[in-house]
Amino acid sequence: MKALKLLTLALFTAGSLVMLSGSGTVDDKQAVTQAVEKLRKAMIDPEKATLEALVANDLSYGHSSGTIEDKAAFVEALVSGASDFKSIELTDQTVTVVDNTAMVRHKLTGETNNKGVAGQVKLGVLLVWVKQKGDWKLLARQAFKM
Repeated sequence: MKALKLLTLALFTAGSLVMLSGSGTVDDKQAVTQAVEKLRKAMIDPEKATLEALVANDLSYGHSSGTIEDKAAFVEALVSGASDFKSIELTDQTVTVVDNTAMVRHKLTGETNNKGVAGQVKLGVLLVWVKQKGDWKLLARQAFKM
């Protein structure tokens, strides 16, 4: 009877670990959600050091226009004001974590003032985050117009 209880406990534990590795832990999902929020705020009030800390060196940042930026171009566009967000609201967000990779989908609405021209954006966005040395970094982003 004792062996049966131990076997049941071992199988339950192993099954739980398999489920966690495939779907990510609650802590990972919360950490990714917090990283997304930090990025949202940094895009409205950009500081070079903050942006550089949030994105991976191999960043591929895709705009809804088809423009692709690397890390340096992404940071420079925000810091210089070429890409100027006045507000950003994220809705319908989902976060899926698999091992050290996270996929985030959401809808982004916002007000912009790019190169002095006021505008509005309504986008669908896919973000890919990767955990590097304990921190979640944005590796890829692709937006599409809605």
